[in-house]
Amino acid sequence: MTTIEAKCLRLALVLLAVTAVTFFMVDRLPGDAACLIGGEIAGADQIAAIRAELGLDRPVVRRYLEWLAAVLRGHLGVSYLTGEPVAETIGARLPVTLELILVSQAMALFLALPAGIVSAYRCNTGMDRGINAVAFASFSVPGFVMAMVTIYVFAIRLDWLPATGYTPLVRNPWANLQSFVLPGLSIALVEWVVLMRVLRSDMIGTLQQDFILMARAKGLPPWKVLLQHALRPSCFTLITILGLQIGRLLGEAVVVETIFALPGIGRLLIDAVYARDVLVVQGCVLVITVGYVLVNTGVDLLYGILDPRLRRRTADGR
Repeated sequence: MTTIEAKCLRLALVLLAVTAVTFFMVDRLPGDAACLIGGEIAGADQIAAIRAELGLDRPVVRRYLEWLAAVLRGHLGVSYLTGEPVAETIGARLPVTLELILVSQAMALFLALPAGIVSAYRCNTGMDRGINAVAFASFSVPGFVMAMVTIYVFAIRLDWLPATGYTPLVRNPWANLQSFVLPGLSIALVEWVVLMRVLRSDMIGTLQQDFILMARAKGLPPWKVLLQHALRPSCFTLITILGLQIGRLLGEAVVVETIFALPGIGRLLIDAVYARDVLVVQGCVLVITVGYVLVNTGVDLLYGILDPRLRRRTADGR
C-alpha cells in the first residue's frame, strides 16, 4: 500500500468514526426536530406524522446508513427545519469561517515570529524573560474572556471597531475586514503563545549549529543570519503546530462566531444542535473533519518544500 493510499484509508476511517459517533450522540439528545416544527400546539398525532415524514421514526442505525449512502453519492441531505440542501447551507457559511481562521492565524504569526526570533536571539536575558512573561499572561486568559476584553477595549472604550456584525467581502471589503479584526485578534492573542514558544525553542537549537557559526564567521549581519539561515530550519515544529491550530479552529469557531455574531459554520453547527437538525450537524462535522485531515496532510507536504533532504529520501524510497 502506497503512502497516498494509506492516507486515504486513514481519512475514510476517521470520517466514518467521527460521523457515526456524532450521529448517535445527537440522536440521544432530548427532543427532536419534529417537536420544533410542530410547535407547542401540535398534538401527539401531528408530531408522529412529522416524525414519519422526516424519517425520524426509523431506527438510528438505518438512518445513519442511509445518510452515509447519500454522502457517497455526493448528497448531504436537506435541512429538517428550512428545507434547504445542507451542502448549499454549509457552502454559504464556510467562507466566513475560513476568513476568520486566516485572519486570526495571520495575526498570530505576526505576533509570534518576531517575538520568537528576538526571544531566541536574546535567550536568558531581560528581554527574553519579559516576552515570556507577556506570553504566559496572554495564554492564561480563556478565549471567550479575551473576546470580551477586546470588545470592551476596542469597541466600547475606544470605539475603533464594530463589536458584532458581518459585512460580505463583495459588498464592502474594508467593512468586511473591520468585522474580522476583533474576532481574529481575540483568537490570535491566545494562539500566538504556542507558536512563539515552539519557534523560540527550535531556533535556540538552530543557532548552535555549525552552519550558523560559519555564517557568523563570514561576517554576515545578525538579521541576515536569523532570517535567512536560522529561521527556515527552525520552522518544522512551528508549521506542525500551525496546521493543528488551523484544523482545531474549524471546530472551535463556535464560541467566537457566537460572541461576534458571525454567520459561519461554527454558529450554524450550534444552531443545528439546538434545533436537533441532525443532517445539518452531520454535514458540518463532515466538513470540519475533512478540513482537519486535509490541513495536516498539507503540513506533511510542506516539510518537503522546507527541507530538500526529505524530497531526496522520498525519491530514493527510504
